[in-house]
Amino acid sequence: MNRVVAVTGAEGFIGSHLVEALVSDGDRVRAMVQYNSFSSHGWLDALDPGCREQVEIVMGDVRDRDSVLRLMTGAEVAYHLAALIAIPYSYGAPSSYIETNVFGTLNVLEAARTLGTQRVVHTSTSEVYGTARRVPINEDHPLQGQSPYSASKIAADKLVESYHLSFGLPVVTLRPFNTYGPRQSARAVISTVIAQIAAGKRTIALGSLTPTRDFNFVLDTAAAFLAVGNARPEGVIGEVFNAGSGSEISVGDLVHLIGEVIGVDLSVIADEQRVRPPASEVMRLVCDSSRLQQRTSWRPRYHLQEGLRLTAKWFSEPGVLRGYKPLVYNV
Repeated sequence: MNRVVAVTGAEGFIGSHLVEALVSDGDRVRAMVQYNSFSSHGWLDALDPGCREQVEIVMGDVRDRDSVLRLMTGAEVAYHLAALIAIPYSYGAPSSYIETNVFGTLNVLEAARTLGTQRVVHTSTSEVYGTARRVPINEDHPLQGQSPYSASKIAADKLVESYHLSFGLPVVTLRPFNTYGPRQSARAVISTVIAQIAAGKRTIALGSLTPTRDFNFVLDTAAAFLAVGNARPEGVIGEVFNAGSGSEISVGDLVHLIGEVIGVDLSVIADEQRVRPPASEVMRLVCDSSRLQQRTSWRPRYHLQEGLRLTAKWFSEPGVLRGYKPLVYNV
């Protein structure tokens, strides 16, 4: 295809996997990495050299309008993944979530409007639904801001919607449910459990064990981005799409499943600092991705057990654990 595509948040967990998928699909990728004085490109530095050579890295900041405009100039499609995502940190620093998640999204939309970008794929999150009022959750489920993080993402989603309805901007919103896999930070439940096991722990420190989640392996999430980025416009423009497995599992049962997959016996202790405020905890998430499956060729390929095996295998590779602090609470 040889399109030029721009990716914000490219150095992150999902972003780096998306960059790999785009390169494999034949796209020329221009990847925004948040500026830092160490010239670190995050997870992009870990890509296979053959893939890395196909990626143009642009240091910048999604909060800076000019950075975003430079990134997107000449790009046919923009995948917007840059965001602050840690829910616990949003309780103490909510304004930073507004600046990055809302104003950063505004900068992407304004750049697309100025440049005539052919498609903007915006990243949402299942957290915007809050605790399920009905299951499975489809895209018409009410939005509930149960944390400052989720509220900032609802605001960003509504900005995207408004730019489509007000200016005809060709946008698509993808709403992945709980993504997991290699390169995820230890702030997420699967990576924190596997990282603790890799560090030799058999008693795992966690927060609440009763919430249920719909876990989606990162390669399935990356494939969903490609699906909505490549689909015929009349099937996706202006729409919101859920991406998830359609299955739920409680955090407590998940820990035991991870133990079975890895082959270790685990016990769990409660860590109060990992528990969300009661009214903020999202108790149940189950995805209905039928709209995405009907409008594109996307289907989830990885069962949870297979994804867990692949994630555990990655954590066992030499040097990986040195990039983590598995024995402390990662906000």
